[in-house]
Amino acid sequence: MKYISFFTYLSFYKIFNILLVFAGYTFSLISKKVFIWSYPYAVSIETSAICNLKCPECPTGNSALNREQGLMPYTDFFEIINQIKKYTIYLNMSLQGEPFLNKNLFKMIQHADKNKIITSLSTNGHFIDSETAENVIQSGLKRLIISVDGIDQETYEKYRRGGSLMNVLGGIKKISELKHKRQVNNPEIVIQFIVFRHNEHQINDIKNLGKQIGADKVELKSAQINDPENNLHLLTTLNRYSRYKINKNKINIKNKLRNRCFRIWETMVITWDGTIISCCFDKDAQNRMGNMKDSKLYDVWKSLAFNKFRKKILTERKKITICCNCTEGLRIKY
Repeated sequence: MKYISFFTYLSFYKIFNILLVFAGYTFSLISKKVFIWSYPYAVSIETSAICNLKCPECPTGNSALNREQGLMPYTDFFEIINQIKKYTIYLNMSLQGEPFLNKNLFKMIQHADKNKIITSLSTNGHFIDSETAENVIQSGLKRLIISVDGIDQETYEKYRRGGSLMNVLGGIKKISELKHKRQVNNPEIVIQFIVFRHNEHQINDIKNLGKQIGADKVELKSAQINDPENNLHLLTTLNRYSRYKINKNKINIKNKLRNRCFRIWETMVITWDGTIISCCFDKDAQNRMGNMKDSKLYDVWKSLAFNKFRKKILTERKKITICCNCTEGLRIKY
C-alpha cells in the first residue's frame, strides 16, 4: 500500500511478532515439527457470506456453499478486533460474500482503523452510489479491490451473472472523483481482472480502462476452477495466466504442493459466524479449528487441532483436499 505510511501502523509488539512468525515457520520447515511462537499478523474476516451475483465458480453465487450463510454482527467484529489489535497489522474484510451487504461495514472499518489495523476488502462493486463513496472515503479503508472481468457488458456478464458493468464502472468513477475532490490518497482503488478464455483478449483494454476511470492499479488474477466438468470452458488459453495444466478433460494445478504453507503461520481466517478455519481456501469450513464464542482467538490459534493441521501440512500436504487447488508457493508471472 504505497499511499499510506506503513510504519504508522506498527508497534514494538507487532514488529517483534512478525520476527517470531518467520522464526517459527523456519524452524518448523527445518525440523518438520510445529513451532508457533507468535500470533497472526494478518487476519481475514468474512463480514458477509451472502452475495447478489451468481458467478458460476463461486460457491456463494452458485449455491454450492456447504455451510450456513449470513452477515457478521458488529458485536462479534468489535470483539475480534479487541482481541487481535495488539499484533495484527493487516485485515482483509472479505471471504465468500459481498461485504457491502453488511450494513455495519463502515462502522467495522472505522473500528479497525482506529486500532491501527490496515483494512482491505474485495467487492463486486454494485453498491457504490454517491453516499457510499463518501462513506468509503471517511471510513479509513486503505485498499478497495473491485472485480471487473470485462470491458463490455456481454463479456462481463459471462462470469459476473446478474451484474451491471455500467453500474460498477460508475461506482469506481465516483470514488476516484471524490478522492480527487477531497485530495486524499485512500483507499487505493484496485481493479481485479480474472483472466478467462472469454476475456483474455481484453487484457490490454482493461489496463487502459482502469486509467480512464481513475483506478490506481489493475491486477490480473488466474481463475480458480472447482467444477471442471461443467466449467472447463472458462479456463484461459494463455498459459502464463493459468494456474492449471490441462490433460484432456482433467486439470491439475501447476503447484508442486510441497510440504509447506506460510499462510497458516501468518494469517487467521474467521467466517461470519465466528468460526476459525484453516485458511481462505477452506470455503466450506471443512477444517474448523474453533469458534470465538467458545474460546479466545489466540487459544484456538495455538490449539492442538490447529497444530495437528499444521503438522499434516509439513508432512503430507497432498492429502489435504483444499490444498490440491491452492496457489500457495505457485509463481504466476502477470
